[in-house]
Amino acid sequence: MNKNKKINVKGVDILLYQNNHEDFISLTDIARHKDPNHTDDLVKNWMRNRNTIELLGFWETIYNPNFKPVEFEGFRKQAGLNSFVMTPKRWIIHWQYKILYTAIVNFNEYTRNEK
Repeated sequence: MNKNKKINVKGVDILLYQNNHEDFISLTDIARHKDPNHTDDLVKNWMRNRNTIELLGFWETIYNPNFKPVEFEGFRKQAGLNSFVMTPKRWIIHWQYKILYTAIVNFNEYTRNEK
């Protein structure tokens, strides 16, 4: 069962989404607090940060039985380099990891993006 819920943090509505008893929070809504016109850039910059990649990899190690640590290691070494680019969609499609769930908002309903 899919559920949507909003919380307001410092004047910004942030969508919380539940799917199959897993909870998700909108990174775009969080980024909107910093710069409402460039949320995609903020999320990409956050995701290319080495500390973020380390955190995401740690989470995947614990919660994703399909996690591939050897493949991830090569990927982790690129994090933080000027040439390194990461997006939530790339994370999901390329690595098939679970921590990020890409969705689009359409009349307050979420639809999962398929490959």
